[in-house]
Amino acid sequence: MKALRRIGKLLVRTGTIKIFGAYVAVLIIGGIVMTFIEPQVHGVFEGFYYCFVASTTVGFGDIVPVTVIGRIITIVVTLVGILTVAMVPGVVVAYYTEYLKIREKETVSTFLEKLERLPELNKEELTELSDKVKEFNKNK
Repeated sequence: MKALRRIGKLLVRTGTIKIFGAYVAVLIIGGIVMTFIEPQVHGVFEGFYYCFVASTTVGFGDIVPVTVIGRIITIVVTLVGILTVAMVPGVVVAYYTEYLKIREKETVSTFLEKLERLPELNKEELTELSDKVKEFNKNK
């Protein structure tokens, strides 16, 4: 549950929730329309299933669109699926990379601040600082 909440917050922060929302809307609308225009689709759930399978580009072949509108919907759903799969992870990775850079800068600035006031530090703070330097040198 925590992981889903964390993913939701990340999608909201990065703005990709709009992309994901558009993806879900296309699936829902496509599924409803496919229910009414394709003879092989029997029910709304089957329409959603078909649109999801088409959007993931798996295409099991158990449902094949035969009408022109059904084929156009399939093309749109597939393109939206491909774009969503390409964009959302890219934006999330870029956000996470930027977050790590900012966090690293904050750590370095804190470290430099402590170095500037080196004569004022007590023995515990000096030991802590020394341990961090040793750890940093190991990770190089």
